[in-house]
Amino acid sequence: MPTLTEELKRELTVSNDEFQKLLRHHHEHERRLAELASKSFLSSDEEIEEKKLKKEKLHLKDRMEEIAREYKARAGSPH
Repeated sequence: MPTLTEELKRELTVSNDEFQKLLRHHHEHERRLAELASKSFLSSDEEIEEKKLKKEKLHLKDRMEEIAREYKARAGSPH
């Protein structure tokens, strides 16, 4: 699956409210996962949270990629 270029991310962040929201949540998940990763021991609740965050983060990224593909398809098609 292709990754989003920084240029495309910037463009979609400005032009697409859903993408902007997804990106913000993705960054929040990254930050929390980094906090959990810095701990030497995770409680069982934290382990569950970590697994949930990883799944949600992947879902967010998948949706952002989908939006990018749709955007590219629209931009490439004649109006």
